[in-house]
Amino acid sequence: MIDIEAFKKIALSFPGSTEMPHFEKSSFRFNKKIFATLDIPNHRTCIKLSQIDQSVFCSIDKTMIYPVSNKWGKQGWTIVELQKIKKPLLKEALIKAYIEVSTNKKTAK
Repeated sequence: MIDIEAFKKIALSFPGSTEMPHFEKSSFRFNKKIFATLDIPNHRTCIKLSQIDQSVFCSIDKTMIYPVSNKWGKQGWTIVELQKIKKPLLKEALIKAYIEVSTNKKTAK
């Protein structure tokens, strides 16, 4: 299980990452582009993965990591249940999300 402060510490450890409000959630961004949002009341995060990374992570445990159930999920947006995931796996998923956003040609400028 990951607590909120541990999540924030990991998400903000990446170069250039910032925390900003995003509707009723917190978002974690690189160059204004979101790589994760944090839903504190539901103790979950939504991260931006490539479709390949999404399929790999979701194959681990579909009750812990799963695609968003609409068109956003088809674009790589993936829910992670913070009460179920272990810290090393969360960190690996957040690294992939950060890389997905930070290496995007539009974002990297």
